[in-house]
Amino acid sequence: MLLAFFVPSIALSRVGRARKRALDTVAKGGARDAWQVAANGGIAALAAVAWAQRPYVAEAAAFAGALAAANADTWATEIGTLARRPPRSILTFRRLETGLSGGVSLPGTLAEIAGALWIGLVALAGALLAYRFMVAPYLTPDPGPLAPLLLAVPAGGVAGATVDSLLGATVQELRWCPVCERACESDPHACGTPTTLHRGVRGVSNDVVNVLATLAGAAVAFALA
Repeated sequence: MLLAFFVPSIALSRVGRARKRALDTVAKGGARDAWQVAANGGIAALAAVAWAQRPYVAEAAAFAGALAAANADTWATEIGTLARRPPRSILTFRRLETGLSGGVSLPGTLAEIAGALWIGLVALAGALLAYRFMVAPYLTPDPGPLAPLLLAVPAGGVAGATVDSLLGATVQELRWCPVCERACESDPHACGTPTTLHRGVRGVSNDVVNVLATLAGAAVAFALA
């Protein structure tokens, strides 16, 4: 599951790297730091611990749903920033600068759905393999209860990524660089100038939004499974 998340994400991050590096609107760029890893994987890790204590399909779905939300958001961002047309706000449909949170585009949305489906398929395949080699040799129960993973995990992924966009358009910090006279998500801006809060709730960074989005993905997948 982790390889299914990291390998394609790393590959997509290398596509159009020069254009992505030129964006100075986003809070962070380049390799993920510890906070980003914790924000994207912390909920999945907690769900894995819960599954270890109670190994049922719903707990497994929560783990995969959190990963699906992170993966869907990652694919949407990596592909969406390469779209020819600028994104639009998920709330007002006004055009936004490429890279700002809360924006959606057709390529990004399709990539989001594909990313959620990918984790859903891998989760189901992994569950079937585990059933085949760990359960079937000893018991012969119906593997049918594993089927909800195919719906629950992608649904959790899309739900989580949608929550990410909604929070990014509302409560996430949007800052303003007075020198460049443009919105951004970092303090200081890429030019080195300190920025001021333009919109959102102080302290609600992209990492905080990622935690809440993966939590939503886990919750939706758990409920559906």
